[in-house]
Amino acid sequence: MEYTKETPVGTGTDNRFLNALRQSGLRLERGPTRILQINLGRRCNQTCRHCHVEAGPARREVMQWPLMERLIGLASHPTITTVDLTGGAPEMNPHYRSLVEGLSGLGREIITRCNLTVLMEPGFEWLPDFYSRHGLRIVASLPCYGPDNVNRQRGEGVFEKSIAALRLLNSRGYGIQGHPGGLPLDLVYNPGGAFLPGSQSSLEADYRERLGTDHGVSFSSLLTITNIPIGRFGASLNRAGGMEEYLRLLEHSFNPETLPALMCRDTLSVGWDGRLYDCDFNQMLELELGGGKPRLDGSDLDLNQLAAVGIRTGTHCLGCTAGAGSSCGGSLA
Repeated sequence: MEYTKETPVGTGTDNRFLNALRQSGLRLERGPTRILQINLGRRCNQTCRHCHVEAGPARREVMQWPLMERLIGLASHPTITTVDLTGGAPEMNPHYRSLVEGLSGLGREIITRCNLTVLMEPGFEWLPDFYSRHGLRIVASLPCYGPDNVNRQRGEGVFEKSIAALRLLNSRGYGIQGHPGGLPLDLVYNPGGAFLPGSQSSLEADYRERLGTDHGVSFSSLLTITNIPIGRFGASLNRAGGMEEYLRLLEHSFNPETLPALMCRDTLSVGWDGRLYDCDFNQMLELELGGGKPRLDGSDLDLNQLAAVGIRTGTHCLGCTAGAGSSCGGSLA
C-alpha cells in the first residue's frame, strides 16, 4: 500500500490560526520543556479511520535502539517531568521493554498510549503485568462506551476486545478508585465525525455509568480530544467535500483561554527517526521544530534554549484551540 503525506493545511500566509491569534492580540510562545513525547513508530495492529498517524499493520517505520538510548539520556534533563510513549502501537516496537526499563529509574512519569486491543494480540500477554510492574500511566483510546461507534471508527470487534483488555487492566489495579496502590488508567474520547467533543466532565460521567453498569469496567478519568483535520480524518473530509465547513467550525470556535495550556508550549515531540517537532500533529505533517534545527543527533540540542525557538503553526492548529480546547491530555479550558 502506498502512503502519502497529507499536505499541511494553511502554513503560510493563509494560516487561519495565526490570523485568529492576531485578531485576539495574542502570541504563542514556548516555555520550559516538561514533556518528552516519543513516537516509537507507525506499526499498529489496527487501521483506524480517524488516525492522524496513518498507522497500521503494514507500516514498517520503527524507532531503533541507539536513538532510544539517546532519548533516555535526554529524559534525565531536570525540566523533564513526563515521558509520553506513543505510536502507532508503541508496544509493538521490539525495543519497547528496554526503553521503559531504561526510563524507569529516572523518576519521571511514564505514559504509554495504548489502543487496548494490542493486549489481546498473540505474543503480548506480558503487557498488563509489565505496565503495573513499572507503574506506567495508561492512556487508552475508547471513542465511545458502546460498540457501534467504536467498531465503526476502529474496526469490527474492536469494542469487545477493548472491554476484555480493560478488565485485564482493572485486575492489575488500573483505574480502580480507592484501590491500594491504584494505577492511573485514562480513556480517550474523540468525536465520530466533523464536530467538537461535548463537555469532558459530562462525557466522563456517561462513560463511568455505562461502562460500569454494562461491563463492570472502571477507569480513572476521561480525556476528550478534537479530531485534527490531517491524516486519515483530513483525507475523509476532503473526499466528502467537508474540509472547509469543518475548518470554519474550528475557526468560529476559537477560544483564547486555551492558549496557556497548549501542548506545544511545553512538549518536545520526537519522531521515530529522531526528527524533532513542536507536537505530534506537526510531526505527522513533517513541520520540523525550528525548520529542522536543532536536531537530536547534534550538539546544538539544548532544552534550556528551546524557549527561544519559535513554534511552527498551521490552520490545523485551530483544532487545539476550538471550544474547550484539545491536547494529548484532554480539554484545556
